Amino acid sequence: MRHRRIVFMCGMLFVAVCFSATLSLFAKERGDQADKSKPTANQNQSYAPPEDPALYAGTETCETCHEDKAKSYEESRHFATALSSKRGPEWQGCEGCHGPGKAHVEGGGDKTKIFAFHGATAREMSQRFLACHAFGEEQANFLRSSHWKNDVGCLDCHSVHKATIEKAMLKAPQAALCFQCHLSVKPDFSRPFHHRVNEGLVSCSDCHNPHGGFDARQIRSSAGRDAVCFKCHPSKAGPFAVEHAVMRTEGCTACHSPHGSPNPRLLKRSQVNLLCLECHTATAGSAAPALPSFHNQAQKYQACTLCHVAIHGSNSNSFLMRP
Repeated sequence: MRHRRIVFMCGMLFVAVCFSATLSLFAKERGDQADKSKPTANQNQSYAPPEDPALYAGTETCETCHEDKAKSYEESRHFATALSSKRGPEWQGCEGCHGPGKAHVEGGGDKTKIFAFHGATAREMSQRFLACHAFGEEQANFLRSSHWKNDVGCLDCHSVHKATIEKAMLKAPQAALCFQCHLSVKPDFSRPFHHRVNEGLVSCSDCHNPHGGFDARQIRSSAGRDAVCFKCHPSKAGPFAVEHAVMRTEGCTACHSPHGSPNPRLLKRSQVNLLCLECHTATAGSAAPALPSFHNQAQKYQACTLCHVAIHGSNSNSFLMRP
């Protein structure tokens, strides 16, 4: 009996040691993963240029070797902004982005003595631009944006020296830049009914903020994603005395495909009644009223909106019907 008790105690001790070792190893792995995923200060803080004027050579000195770059810079919007700036040399001219250049000049053009964008990572380049633009209305949330998290930097879309589009100094038309990455969205704008992005009447940034935001998919809205739709479709916004519940719970995208659709009005279904029946069915626990038994679903009456015309909301009829 005593022998069995000793064996049992040894077994329990062995299990406890193994369990403790496993927990320690798991905690170490979790810690290592957290350290890898946790952004460092250098990754999430914008570049702060040195303020000592003695470190700077001036744009005129840069022009002696980089005449072509200086000429393209003088034609950019940055040049006018730099000249009007009353701040120190660290914010002006070529050195406003590349950093102090005196050591670079004295070193006979030593590239290690100045910041060269060629070969730098997307985040390193973006940090340079965030020194000026971090508090801009557009760029204030860039460090929380999907672009930043996926190593898409400022120079992937913008160009200081070779901008094709003067507005925002873009390298190419905005839609072409977006479609380089968002390939799954591109075909939607070639469907029979679509928002006219390819035609240049609507741009991606009308609805999305490429520099970041607080809503899903970087939608330009603080109150709710539907506010973006209501900028162009104000008659659908309400407020209404009788609301269509789906407008509050799921929003416009419950019925419409925002980029493009094969159906009129960008609807998700070809038949209106099939779209309505996705909610209005005799489903247990559903808050939407089911289709009444007296409704005729023959082809002639399939479009629910023949009667329920105020589909977004009504100020006079509880069934969203014609007043």
